[in-house]
Amino acid sequence: MFKILLVCSLAALVAANANVEVKELVNDVQADGFVSKLVLDDGSASSASGDIHGNIDGVFEWISPEGVHVRVSYKADENGYQPQSDLLPTPPPIPAAILKAIAYIQANPSKN
Repeated sequence: MFKILLVCSLAALVAANANVEVKELVNDVQADGFVSKLVLDDGSASSASGDIHGNIDGVFEWISPEGVHVRVSYKADENGYQPQSDLLPTPPPIPAAILKAIAYIQANPSKN
């Protein structure tokens, strides 16, 4: 299912950028997995590889309208979709008092 979605999204990306030329296109689907790659001449690119178990590693990138290079790498496996990028929001650090409380609770478990 993901393979079909990936190919359709790549096709939509090309269709949305009618003046953009494809520099490289690879779609290799085997019984034990797949490899997919799309590189456009505007700096956009996408690549992914997956195995027979549904594990996928990939990356997609483009140049934003502000001229910023955006790159997102991801892994999709039994732990879900796990994207990584400098541009993705991150949670604030855990306050020291909370870390101290967690350490205390772990060192002194409830007797119930």
